Amino acid sequence: MFTEVQPQRTADAVFDQVRSQIVAGTLNAGDPLPGERALSAQLNVSRGVVREALQRLAQAGLVDIRHGGSTRVLDYTTSTDLGLLQHMLIRSDSSLNLGILRSLLEMRISVGVDAARLAAKRSTPAHQQELAALVESLAAEEDVARQQAIDLEFWSTIVDAASNLAYRIAYNGLVKTYQPLQAVIATVVIPELENVESHRTMVAAIRRADTAGTEAAARALLESSKAEWDALLTSLDQDGTHSQRKG
Repeated sequence: MFTEVQPQRTADAVFDQVRSQIVAGTLNAGDPLPGERALSAQLNVSRGVVREALQRLAQAGLVDIRHGGSTRVLDYTTSTDLGLLQHMLIRSDSSLNLGILRSLLEMRISVGVDAARLAAKRSTPAHQQELAALVESLAAEEDVARQQAIDLEFWSTIVDAASNLAYRIAYNGLVKTYQPLQAVIATVVIPELENVESHRTMVAAIRRADTAGTEAAARALLESSKAEWDALLTSLDQDGTHSQRKG
C-alpha cells in the first residue's frame, strides 16, 4: 500500500529556491531567468530538472515561459493565488512579513463574517446541532491548544454550512498559513476563544436564519482579539528584524 519515502526531489529544491528569491524580491517582475543550460550549471542539476521546476513555477503563476524566448518573472501580486501566502508569511530568516499577516487578518474577518451570513441562509439542522455541540465543548475546555482546535472545527463547520466552494478553499489556505504560528498566537486569540457568548449568539441567529444577527455576532467574535492583534503587530513592527517588504 505504501511506497518508500524519498528525500526532497531535486526539482522541488529548485522550485523552492527560485520561488523564495521571487517572494523575497531578489528576482523582480520582468526579470529574465538564466536559460536552461546556464541555470542547470549554476544549480548543478540536469536540464530536465530545471525544465520541470520551471513548469511548476509557471503553473504557480510566478514565471512566464515564452516558447523560443526567455523565462521572465511575473508580478506575483497579480498572477498567483492564496497558496503562495503561507510561503510569504514566514521569511527565510524566520521573521514575519507583517504586511502579509495584516492582509490575512483582514481576509479572515471578511471571509468569516460572510460565510456566517451564508450559513444562516443555507445551514441544515445537522450543521446547527454540530455548531451548538462545538460551542459547548469550547466552553468546557480549559486548555488553549485544545480550544484552538475546537474553534477551528467550529469555523470549518460554518464554512461547510455556507456551501461556498471558494470560501472553503480560502479557509483551507488560511488554516494552513496559520498552523505554524498557532503556539505563537495562542495568547493573542484567548479573548476570542473565551468569547463563548458570541459563539452562542451566532448559533442562535443561524438557527433563526437571521442573516443580519449572524453577521453582527460573527464580526463581534472575530474582532474580540483586535486589541491583542494590534499590540502584537505594533510590537513586531518596532522590531527591525520584522520589517516588511511588500503589502
